[in-house]
Amino acid sequence: MPVYNQSRSRIIQVIFIVVFLLIVSQLLNLQIFSTEYKLQAENNAIYRKVIYPDRGVVYDRHGKAILENTIMYDLMVTPYETKGLDTLALCNILGIDTAEYHKRILTAIIKNSRYKPSTFEPLISDEIFARLNENMYKFPGFNIVERPVRDYPFHAAANVLGYLGEVDSSFLKKHATEGYEPGDYAGMTGLERSYEKVLMGQRGVKRYIRDNKNRIQGPYNNGIFDTVAIAGRNLYTSMDMDLQMLAEKLLQHKIGSVVAINPKTGGILAMATAPSYDPVMLTGSQRRKNFGRLILDTARPLLNRAIKGQYPPGSTYKPLSALIALDEGIITPSYGYPCSGAYYSCGRPVKCTEHWAGHSKDLRTAIAWSCNSYFSNVFRLIVDNPKYGNVRTGYLQWKHYMNAFGYGVDLNADLPGEDDGNIPDTSGYNKDFGGPRWNSCNIVTLGIGQDRMLATPLQMANAMCIIANKGYYYIPHFVDSIENETPADTQFVGRYRMKHTPLEHISNESFNIVQLGMHDVAQFGTARVAQIEGIDICAKTGTAQNPHGKDHSLFVAFAPREDPQIAICVVVENAGFGATWAAPIASLMMEQYLKDSIAAKRKPEVERIASADLVPAAIKQWYHKQDSIKLARQAQKINADAAPVFQNNLETSKQVQYDPEAEPNRKGNDDTTTVKSKPAMQTPDEKRKAKPKN
Repeated sequence: MPVYNQSRSRIIQVIFIVVFLLIVSQLLNLQIFSTEYKLQAENNAIYRKVIYPDRGVVYDRHGKAILENTIMYDLMVTPYETKGLDTLALCNILGIDTAEYHKRILTAIIKNSRYKPSTFEPLISDEIFARLNENMYKFPGFNIVERPVRDYPFHAAANVLGYLGEVDSSFLKKHATEGYEPGDYAGMTGLERSYEKVLMGQRGVKRYIRDNKNRIQGPYNNGIFDTVAIAGRNLYTSMDMDLQMLAEKLLQHKIGSVVAINPKTGGILAMATAPSYDPVMLTGSQRRKNFGRLILDTARPLLNRAIKGQYPPGSTYKPLSALIALDEGIITPSYGYPCSGAYYSCGRPVKCTEHWAGHSKDLRTAIAWSCNSYFSNVFRLIVDNPKYGNVRTGYLQWKHYMNAFGYGVDLNADLPGEDDGNIPDTSGYNKDFGGPRWNSCNIVTLGIGQDRMLATPLQMANAMCIIANKGYYYIPHFVDSIENETPADTQFVGRYRMKHTPLEHISNESFNIVQLGMHDVAQFGTARVAQIEGIDICAKTGTAQNPHGKDHSLFVAFAPREDPQIAICVVVENAGFGATWAAPIASLMMEQYLKDSIAAKRKPEVERIASADLVPAAIKQWYHKQDSIKLARQAQKINADAAPVFQNNLETSKQVQYDPEAEPNRKGNDDTTTVKSKPAMQTPDEKRKAKPKN
């Protein structure tokens, strides 16, 4: 045989061998190594139904369920099985077009492959459920799955309880070992997030045999591979829903927050923020639409101002300053300061509200009448203390005290996202004043709770707990206990059962004199309006300067003085003096908690405060603008020739509130000024009729 024929023969043999090896390797891959066709075969023969567990129920201190479960349905899709589908019928039922249908199918394939079920339409409405249920035979590859969703019996405490959201790819990567799957929901904010591992439970799975027409024939292998859904465990909180609902009512038409704590345990009795929203808005089929509205709202109803709002504490800081000065030996209870209406020792005056002689004759009186001169001088005495050598060292000692009171630090409450507030560091002042050449006069307004000092309402309420308890506190928290607690649950509740004593070195005598001064505040001082018949209150008003508008109204208190059971902080933004709005709100809440009701003669006060509209004009203008945009969009859908005339529904004048003390040069009467509104718009026909004839 010629040599060239032998070469051709070998080449052909090699080709056949290579092709044979490729075929064998592919067969091995398909039958042994690859799971793709195995999954397809199993999905054709076995239907896997996920059973979502009930999430744990949340109870208040009286055993009322404040967060429970109800049943809704998800429409699930397995893209590989959607052959012979009546796409138009499905789109008509869901109210989408075919482009949206194909987009969702593609998303399902990308997120979870074409062989696994994914959520196509979450939390469908009852109407859609009924229409789908009677037409499911038209939609192969689709099935309806029950899903427990949250129900809110009281329609309150939205920012505390939080909401659930569908997990995304980043969440799945972060929690890869915790059993989450695409389409699952998890706690995103509030207690839902903090206690997700307790509340979530464990999903179950049931497997069914299907025939070649996709009809279920019965359980797969007698159910030996099925797993049972395990419900999440319940939470028992310190919240008092009657008190919570009262707080939310009193904060209607306002911007601010309320925090009430049991000083004996650190349990949070109520935490309200305004504006807020009905938690039901973020469940069900309208969740996505409502979330978009809430997140765009300029008043920020999704923001929990009780832990995120940072305010100058103003005069509510003064009891803390008194305790620091007493502990440092800078002053005694009899120490007085000659105030004639302002503090002049630092050049620019720090003005006082009171001008009469004797309102700062001693510590107790100075607290009662909130003398700015007195506490400006006390602050300077603290930071200029000769034993520390210089103002910077003295300032750092003062800062250490403030951190011990819980200011400028995270309290580690059981809500995510808590802010630290701010007790400024010396580095900031070094930068401001070109090095360490600053002195106590440069920062004197810290002595009245201003300058860069910021605190959250939660921090201010916790400071009241420390004063009420004479030096100790428990970390503020909502959850007192967990159903069927285990040693592992210590990570959730252990730290809230530990007594903290960062200020145990301050004597009882010092706490007693400060408490008496705060008692005088409510008896005859700046917060007489907060008195409750038969109950001794220790309180302090505050008016925090606000460079963007009217001052903020603040009030802190605890009661009863001899056996404190509630400590409270109220902040009402842009509302002026602390005694005007914040103090009455706190007084009504303390009465409700301590007496289980509000006296009949005080109930009109509840309605007066609840109906008062203190929302700043800028935010109202934003709402008006949004309404106008919505109206314009509606008008575009109407026949322009037959369109109705939209009259301006605003009043002929707007009442704009302002603080005469904060704005002394502003003209107007005591609390309002008139701004003329524009006349209503006229149609072309009306203009033609109104035009005078020649």
